Amino acid sequence: MPMRTVPTWLRKAIPDAQSLAAQGLEDVAFVTGAAVGALDAVVRRQERWSGAGRQRLALSAAALTVRAAGRVEDESQLRDSVLLTKSGDDVGPAGRMVLAWRRLTARPAEELLTEKNLAAVLEEFGYPQNDEAVLDLASELRQLSVNAGTVATLTGAFMAAERHGFGRAVGAWFADALLAQRLGWTHAVPLLGSEAALALGSARSRRSATASPAVGAEMEADRTKSLLAAQARAALRSIDLSAELGRRAEKLLAVAPKLRSKGADAIVDRLLNEDALVASRGDKMDKKMSDRGLRRLFDRLVDLGAIRELSGRPTFRIYGL
Repeated sequence: MPMRTVPTWLRKAIPDAQSLAAQGLEDVAFVTGAAVGALDAVVRRQERWSGAGRQRLALSAAALTVRAAGRVEDESQLRDSVLLTKSGDDVGPAGRMVLAWRRLTARPAEELLTEKNLAAVLEEFGYPQNDEAVLDLASELRQLSVNAGTVATLTGAFMAAERHGFGRAVGAWFADALLAQRLGWTHAVPLLGSEAALALGSARSRRSATASPAVGAEMEADRTKSLLAAQARAALRSIDLSAELGRRAEKLLAVAPKLRSKGADAIVDRLLNEDALVASRGDKMDKKMSDRGLRRLFDRLVDLGAIRELSGRPTFRIYGL
């Protein structure tokens, strides 16, 4: 399988989001369009490991969302909060943020901005139920998806979130959902959750309530460039993650025919579609395999270099690509 590469000129054009945002708006828009186009080509391949990639990006977005909310959980702790909580139990406020970003990856793209789904994701982000706000949001986002250009859709997603009192993470979620719908992707890819908050920090800090119209327009242009640059950087990061997971998936698929355990095929499929699996919850994976058999399978796959143990613990071990 050939390695997925990014053109050298494009990689040089995106050293980091801040450097790109310092350029002119047309240059930033051009580079961002090229980066999103390159990501579009990767997404349309629908590689077998794309589910694991989306969940890995969702975890990164959740970690930044949690940090912005003043909490201390890192990616490893967030992964634990979801994987080690019994079915039906509350995963806690930080865990619910993981679920919010996973919702973006799991639901079909065309269903993401329905009133029902918006109400659910806002609750997972920690906002109280507000049916009127959900109705207004659904209408506003629907208009953006139909009538706005690419740049206006990106900025409009954040403006819609702000108008209703929601934070940057919600704006990033909206923007990622709108991008997926605009490009016709089956599922959205979490992009801006781990980039936009950082990019908008400096842009927002330069705002002033007493700014003249000219200064205000310049600030809005800076904000637009920051968002575009964040989207470009996130697209590049997503492409690189896909290439990295592709190399690991090749090893897993190469050894899969050698596995004799009952239910091994189902476990391999889940490893390709999820961020991580825990070895002591066989009842949630496959009725054909006991916890002991599952641990033995995972240990063998680690020995063969096909997967990694991600927790670093002797018990409640977690495995993934």
